[in-house]
Amino acid sequence: MRKGIMRPGHVQIRVLDLAEAVSHYSELLGLIEVGRDAQGRVYLKGWTEVDKFSVVLRQADTAGMDFMGFKVLNNAVLEQLEGELIAYGCEVEHIPADELFGCGRRIRFQAPTGHYFELYADKQKTGKWGISNINPEAWPRNLKGMKATRFDHCLLYGPNIEQTHMLFRDVLGFELAEQVVDPENQKVGIFMTVGMKSHDVAFIDCPEPNKFHHASFFLDSWEAVLRAGDLISMTDTPIDIGPTRHGLTHGQTIYFFDPSGNRNEVFCGGDYHYPDHQPVIWKVEDLGKAIFYHDRVLNERFLTVLT
Repeated sequence: MRKGIMRPGHVQIRVLDLAEAVSHYSELLGLIEVGRDAQGRVYLKGWTEVDKFSVVLRQADTAGMDFMGFKVLNNAVLEQLEGELIAYGCEVEHIPADELFGCGRRIRFQAPTGHYFELYADKQKTGKWGISNINPEAWPRNLKGMKATRFDHCLLYGPNIEQTHMLFRDVLGFELAEQVVDPENQKVGIFMTVGMKSHDVAFIDCPEPNKFHHASFFLDSWEAVLRAGDLISMTDTPIDIGPTRHGLTHGQTIYFFDPSGNRNEVFCGGDYHYPDHQPVIWKVEDLGKAIFYHDRVLNERFLTVLT
């Protein structure tokens, strides 16, 4: 049962060189820088996103993800979910308003996979970038790079997949859209959604907790994904794989790395999910086709390079 979480709202990514990272995410991905704070963090957004920001870059000694945030309908929902998280046994940390630039108060908790998540109800609304909310044009004329439209989801690696599934299902109201199961029918991968998308967050079983596989950004078309591949080569950006298609979710995709080694994805298309849909099942022995539908073979880098 859905409980008032609307969508992924932001991700804070650790980078080793802030200037290089800002260039990558703004000039290549095409996100728009919207501000910097006293801690030195840089805030960016996709041009279609109506809230102040969706990506936060923080310089650190190690790459990876600090946390991922989800926006809820209102403060009443936030308070209700906070109580349910505490009753479920989660420790909840309170983070005051404006600790993130233009964001209201947040509550943070740790999933059984070791990753940190937060919920919030308020964030400054700035509207879509470069176009009016009245009689809007089709797109802004001065977009850069891949012209990413929005931050879409994260794929995360860690242990305790079944416990994480129960937390996100029973407490947070996510639905299981697709899953990967082993021969004993145990979950080794879960793709969970709070809306019609094929997934808003996904987890793959891994013995090491709190590992970051990728942050994903949505593009308008397959042609845009192919153009992203051209830009990756034109800028000598390290590429993982693609352009290709997933079996899981059926999105058309390409993977590459930021200068700190964090993996990015840009994609288009993909399946949709309604509450009456049964979860799609992929067998682990067919994982190659599930991840890379055309090649049907997993490359070692995709499975092992994590931050």
